[in-house]
Amino acid sequence: MFVLDWLKTGVSWILVQFHQFLSNFLSPASGWTWVLSIMGLVIVIRIALIPLFVKQIKSQRNLQLIQPQIKEIQRKYKGDKEMQSQEMMKLYRETGTNPLASCLPILLQAPIFFALFGVLQGIAKMQPVGVFTWAKYAGLAQQAHDAQIFGVPIYGTFKDAAQTPNPTATHVLSILLIIVMTITTFTTQRQLIVKNSAPDNPMVKQQKIMLYVFPLVFAIGGINFPIGVLVYWFTTNLWTMGQQFYVIRNNPQPGTPAHEAKLARQAAKDAAKAPVSTDVDIAADAEATTRVQPKKTSRAKRKSS
Repeated sequence: MFVLDWLKTGVSWILVQFHQFLSNFLSPASGWTWVLSIMGLVIVIRIALIPLFVKQIKSQRNLQLIQPQIKEIQRKYKGDKEMQSQEMMKLYRETGTNPLASCLPILLQAPIFFALFGVLQGIAKMQPVGVFTWAKYAGLAQQAHDAQIFGVPIYGTFKDAAQTPNPTATHVLSILLIIVMTITTFTTQRQLIVKNSAPDNPMVKQQKIMLYVFPLVFAIGGINFPIGVLVYWFTTNLWTMGQQFYVIRNNPQPGTPAHEAKLARQAAKDAAKAPVSTDVDIAADAEATTRVQPKKTSRAKRKSS
């Protein structure tokens, strides 16, 4: 497929550029140099996806704003699911709202994910793809093939561990990475649903389904993923968690638990800034209030006394 071949070239080129840069500080043959290069790939991809992430946030806000209209459509066409669906889709188009916007970053990363998978598979079989076939980078495919972390090659998979130099180490490292990848995928989705979704949001049910579907898919499919791909997905999950934490904390959706928490923090902050009266100040104010000013006496009265 032309698009996937183009992506393999792009992915392998980014890997090689990071590898050459990191080789100034680390051993070029080290597996850690290649792992850090994969992490660099994540950074590049996630920066490129920031505009999409902004669009995702806007779409989610629009979804909150049109909740009254959604409820009205559901009430009006309660007995006609087809008409209800048509009206909902019309409302989404008119307001520029995408109810599945929260899934777009994951879906758009999928082609890159499979491109990286193809690059690492090519390295494993010594059938280079992308820029590894260029004469300029001759020898890098062999170097990447021999690179290891904890005695495990970056192309190694749980399923094909027997084909690696240390099958036991490959099994252990693969399982650990699959577990952390699954946990971070689940945590990322749960963070979005629990903290930044209104309880009456009609899309929460679908999001909850995806909350369990995506981690399950990755957990089952993970046995076929090379170590390098598992590192990629774990790193991108960490990026997503940090990015979502920042947005949810500082710019939450109205009407969500995160929004209420922000209002509570702001109230506490304002209260802390207000001047605090001490016991001494209170006593002084009370004394000033109750103090009786001395009365003036006439000169004649003073003389007589």
